[in-house]
Amino acid sequence: MKYDYLVVGSGLYGAVFAQQAKKAGKSVLVIDKRPNIAGNVYTEEMEGINVHIYGAHIFHTNNKKVWDYITQFAEFNRFTNSPVANYHGELYSLPFNMYTFNKMWGVVTPEEAAAKIEEQKQAAGITEPKNLEEQAISLVGTDIYEKLVKGYTEKQWGRPCTELPSFIIKRLPVRLTFDNNYFNALYQGIPIGGYTKMVANMLEGIEVRLGEDYLAKKEEYDAMADKVIYTGPIDAYFNYSAGTLEYRSVRFETEVLDKPNFQGNAAVNYTDRETPWTRIIEHKWFEFGTQPKTVISREYSSEWKPGDEPYYPVNDEKNGKVYEEYKKLAEGEKNIIFGGRLGEYKYYDMDAVIASALDMCERELA
Repeated sequence: MKYDYLVVGSGLYGAVFAQQAKKAGKSVLVIDKRPNIAGNVYTEEMEGINVHIYGAHIFHTNNKKVWDYITQFAEFNRFTNSPVANYHGELYSLPFNMYTFNKMWGVVTPEEAAAKIEEQKQAAGITEPKNLEEQAISLVGTDIYEKLVKGYTEKQWGRPCTELPSFIIKRLPVRLTFDNNYFNALYQGIPIGGYTKMVANMLEGIEVRLGEDYLAKKEEYDAMADKVIYTGPIDAYFNYSAGTLEYRSVRFETEVLDKPNFQGNAAVNYTDRETPWTRIIEHKWFEFGTQPKTVISREYSSEWKPGDEPYYPVNDEKNGKVYEEYKKLAEGEKNIIFGGRLGEYKYYDMDAVIASALDMCERELA
């Protein structure tokens, strides 16, 4: 059978395109080299708890079009992301807000907190931040940077903060209120029943083949469809001809604990340099769990190497130049569309992936 579209990858970008193409009356085949659908938002049930296998995914958006689209396939709960920072056993509220400033400095009013941040910024002599360290100090002062930003960021990126670009931390939430909702988004929550169930609803009635490696059988697959939607790594598609793009990867140590509550919160960030993991996720709190057991995942950040799962593109100048070469090659390809986090070498929040896929569908399927 010849399909109108072959979609490579069943993550959010691929699932949105496949769903919209089927709705437009097109024939679609979705393939994925993993044994499961849903890409990095894949959830798996353990002890009655929907475990985020590839790390915490908290849906949040201000885009009503995206929200109206995705809520066709799942009902979302009212989960609010309010992480806790653990620095050598001292607990602080995230995002940085009046609870954080009170615990750090004993200040009570927003004026006192703002004055303390300004005093530390002035003492550091920063006018034009040149790197992440200077940007962070100019936003929250030296004390909070040293305790709650530096160690965590260096573990996450595997580089000193002085070598990281300032833009990484520019959108760090800093609030002179007692609001500890991390995302300043109109719509927020977790799909009830997990993300895998949501993606399965999106792919309902569409042929899906799992455990299929597109690049290993590219000619065979290309012959099966008029057009290909490719959401895998763009450098792998071109056989790394312009060089290998760099990523940060993450590995997880997940365990079931015979107790109802381990840390009392969905996410606790370990911000000191000495603790090897960056954070611990307790999955049941994403859905207000009442199960007798709990499941936790310790998250470790690492430099990506071939064979690892690529998570975060390292969007520095060097990788930007390599990606531009691949983008030029991609523009010369016939009947193929590159999309998503790996296909566009871009760090996307979930709502932005969906918005990008919907925009492309409007152009492609009109």
